[in-house]
Amino acid sequence: MARRYDCTEATDRKTGLREAASAIRRGELVVLPTDTVYGIGADAFTPEAVADLLEAKGRGRGMPTPVLVGSPNTLHGLVTDFSEQAWELVDAFWPGALTLVARHQPSLTWDLGETGGTVAVRMPLHPVAIELLTEVGPMAVSSANLTGHPAPQDCDSAQEMLGDAVAVYLDGGPTPDNVPSSIVDVTGKVPVLLRAGAIGVEELRTVAPDLKEGS
Repeated sequence: MARRYDCTEATDRKTGLREAASAIRRGELVVLPTDTVYGIGADAFTPEAVADLLEAKGRGRGMPTPVLVGSPNTLHGLVTDFSEQAWELVDAFWPGALTLVARHQPSLTWDLGETGGTVAVRMPLHPVAIELLTEVGPMAVSSANLTGHPAPQDCDSAQEMLGDAVAVYLDGGPTPDNVPSSIVDVTGKVPVLLRAGAIGVEELRTVAPDLKEGS
């Protein structure tokens, strides 16, 4: 039976975060609020949990799961060949709605799907998400919806779709909007905008003037 906690109330939030952290460490799934939409998350370094996440969404390995982190410093252990311009994008837009696609450290023992040696990573601007990520470390997180359905802006919608496939639901109230994060590929010499989202191309170019728009 899934458990749900109201994170707008201090005592319930504290209990919910503790229970969510325990669930993640047991290899279970958690739904959490972010600054874009609600996400379904698992320990990034537990392949079975990530596989369960993909199964819960009805999603194949060809659409690998992004990773959320609680601090920019976490990147040092996750990515390689991270350019100065990539760090400038982090400094300007994290925490926030910018996902960066980077080459991950080849030594990492994770399986996020068919990634081709890259990882899509973001630090969300949401206190509940950051607190959980700080406690448990990097999480594989995807939007908390069944594939083909709208990404949820509230916990009710997520729970209706995912039900008991998720151990703990953290209800942080409605998210501000459902605009997805912007995605920028920083694996090459020139950053490439893969998906336009909450941060516009012109705003991104104030930090990365040579940013290209992907086809």
